[in-house]
Amino acid sequence: MSGEQDALSEFAEATATKYGVPGVAVGVWVDGREIYGCHGVTSVENPLPVDEDTLFVLGSVTKPFTATALMRLVAEGRVELDAPVRRYVPELVLPDERAAAEITVLQLLNHTAGLDWRMSADTGEGDDALAAYVAKMSEVELIAPPGARASYSQVGYNLAGRIMERVTGRTYEQAVASLLFEPLGLSNTFFATGDVMTRRFAVGHNVGEDGAPAVARQWKDSRGNNPGGGGASSVADLLRWARFHLGDGRAQDGSRVMSAEALRRMRERTVELRGSTLGDAFGICWFLRDVDGVRTVGHGGSANGQFTELLIVPERDFAVVAMSNAGPEGGLAFNQAAVRWALEHYLGVVDRDPEPLPHDEERAVEVAGTYANDMMTLTIAVEGDGLTIACAIKPEIRAAADTELPPDLPPAGLGLLPGDTDAYIVTGGGLKGQRGFFTRDESGVITGADLAGRLFQRVSPDSE
Repeated sequence: MSGEQDALSEFAEATATKYGVPGVAVGVWVDGREIYGCHGVTSVENPLPVDEDTLFVLGSVTKPFTATALMRLVAEGRVELDAPVRRYVPELVLPDERAAAEITVLQLLNHTAGLDWRMSADTGEGDDALAAYVAKMSEVELIAPPGARASYSQVGYNLAGRIMERVTGRTYEQAVASLLFEPLGLSNTFFATGDVMTRRFAVGHNVGEDGAPAVARQWKDSRGNNPGGGGASSVADLLRWARFHLGDGRAQDGSRVMSAEALRRMRERTVELRGSTLGDAFGICWFLRDVDGVRTVGHGGSANGQFTELLIVPERDFAVVAMSNAGPEGGLAFNQAAVRWALEHYLGVVDRDPEPLPHDEERAVEVAGTYANDMMTLTIAVEGDGLTIACAIKPEIRAAADTELPPDLPPAGLGLLPGDTDAYIVTGGGLKGQRGFFTRDESGVITGADLAGRLFQRVSPDSE
């Protein structure tokens, strides 16, 4: 084992132990070689060692697969980015008819369609799951007119998956496999649990009542959410995937899959972001962020007790992938630490959180209150000489669920950031390091809070 392999493995073990994560896998592409560091077990109940081929649920790291597959269809002239979605999905119905007619394919891919983050809908595991999901969008109110603002949307990506079904005449899963998995040799990337269960895979863990990791009983989301977050893969396959996006559009066997121009176009800024953990801008799907003077391109993903992070640095031909099987206080923290360590260790690039301002009672009272979207609520409160933020799944969503959902996150510190953008950062707990900003109406009254790119509308100010 090389010295670099030793260093990565030692980091993975020490950091997973620090954060109490049962199993982790980290992969790095640097100087033309792959390096892996894996530690721990797939499950605390049925433990097997995690290795570079162990499957983890990708969550939203599935979205770049969906976007790239659609870009293949664009390159083949079968889809136009600026075309209305209804050209390909004529059955699309939204409460706002004008919006339903105007939303474009590109607006789905760069999160500017005005669609909410998620929709509480399980449409089964049949081949009609995605069609049934899109039919339920007739109940989804828009958060903004199409093109007016960026807001991260799982709903939008599931609709993009339906475009693929309509254009190819195949299920979404079959289309992605033929367009990407097969030509790129991604032989360890799947959607169906029947494919996963014959291989070594990690299960999610959340903190149990005794404070120790407990197995999460919902392994992945329903099939209607596959385009936005239903894939499963290994660190080795994801590193191969990252190398494809760093390359010229050819697979490792030399066959042409896409043009270099199409891949480069996905990394171009399409809409600016402010105060967001996701980055400075969206490309076509990708989160774009300048770190210590270097442009990075990436995407993160979360599932029930599992997290994945993928980051590439095109100008340095560098990639890092981190995967973990614990809830946010362990898994998300591990992945963030792994990416930062890799950037600094291999590239000398240092990523630091911004420092919050000292507590300002007047501003704190102004932002305190309850904020909500279709699935969750944020509660921001003044506690002593500071602010706290708590994140919870709505009780009615939890009550209606027929599977175990992730636990709510208890209050943690929140700090306001310098400048006139109403930006903030979470300073503790499972969301530590996550950034957002407050939205005001024309009269200056706060009407919403964005957290990690997702809009939460203000329900009520703090009454205390």
